[in-house]
Amino acid sequence: MQSLLEQLESELSERFVRASGPGGQNVNKVSTAVELRFDIPASAILPEDTKAALLARSDRRISKDGVLIIQASRFRSQESNRDDARARLQRLLEAAAFKPKPRIATKPSRGTKERRLQAKKQRGDIKRVRQQRDDE
Repeated sequence: MQSLLEQLESELSERFVRASGPGGQNVNKVSTAVELRFDIPASAILPEDTKAALLARSDRRISKDGVLIIQASRFRSQESNRDDARARLQRLLEAAAFKPKPRIATKPSRGTKERRLQAKKQRGDIKRVRQQRDDE
């Protein structure tokens, strides 16, 4: 089975820019940072509920037009930054696609009710004994 990220390959656009930070003279010559763009509303592959979940997030990486922009400049090599950006996109898509299992409401059993009431009665008895004073 093909992963979702591999299916979305045609809908991704990458731009390589110069990164800030360490790298010596190399940082001024080579564009190693990656800016990965993904247009959420225009995606033909992404399911509608996943699109809605992504757009509903209050994430600063998503523009007003619904374009997700991931910037990766953690590594010194272009390929490592590219892999990092794609991995972050994959995690974001997986989080948006996750649907929690609905909770099935159950009633407490008869034994549970009886044990709870018995414990309450015991606690009340203890408090009642402590309240009694020796007036003799």
